[in-house]
Amino acid sequence: MELSGARVLVAGATGVLGGAITAELAGRGARVALAGRDQGRLAHAAQACPGAPTVRFDAYDPESCARAVRDTTAALGGLDAVVVAFGAVAFGAAEEVGDEVAEHLSAVNHLAPAAFFRAALTILRPGSAIAAVTGVVAERPQPRMADYSASKAALSAWLDAVRREARNNGVAVLDIRPGHLDTGFARRPVAGTAPPLPRGGDPRRLAVAVADALEADAELLRSGPDGTPVVERRAR
Repeated sequence: MELSGARVLVAGATGVLGGAITAELAGRGARVALAGRDQGRLAHAAQACPGAPTVRFDAYDPESCARAVRDTTAALGGLDAVVVAFGAVAFGAAEEVGDEVAEHLSAVNHLAPAAFFRAALTILRPGSAIAAVTGVVAERPQPRMADYSASKAALSAWLDAVRREARNNGVAVLDIRPGHLDTGFARRPVAGTAPPLPRGGDPRRLAVAVADALEADAELLRSGPDGTPVVERRAR
């Protein structure tokens, strides 16, 4: 897709990675809209994108996710892409992580993104795209991260199925699977404590790759052995 002039909603734009993606898309001429949970953080993020619409949503309320898509479409006069860059993480052995935490991870990491995309797919036209950050855990689940890995794998599986449905409508579906990034995400778990982690990758570098992948109508963005983002036109 052509990013210059494209109308793009970034859900999770108040986060480190979401903010980097928003800045990169805007830098390539996209008309961005910012979605987030906290009004104060949204207002702060919007300072870097003067005139950009902002919408609030609660990941525990799927209707608010769908409403964010509708409100953005009205504000921008249409919509060409939706990028989801929010999530929640928890650490601990499977028997230690309670059912409420597991339910929270599923709601935030799988059901909320799906709600954004379900609403978008009723609006998007040929040449448009949806994209979500699932992470390397979607394909390589990690110990002491079972429920987090499962929630991200569920979203990745959902994207894979929808991709085959959306091809007939000319809508690209991008699965973003980076390794560990230096965003502070692991230091804000909803439960447990992060294990020792390697040095995280640069979220700004991934943001550039996300924009490249959208422009190439790619289906998969993953990290190479050295951590370099690799854009693949077709998902395996």
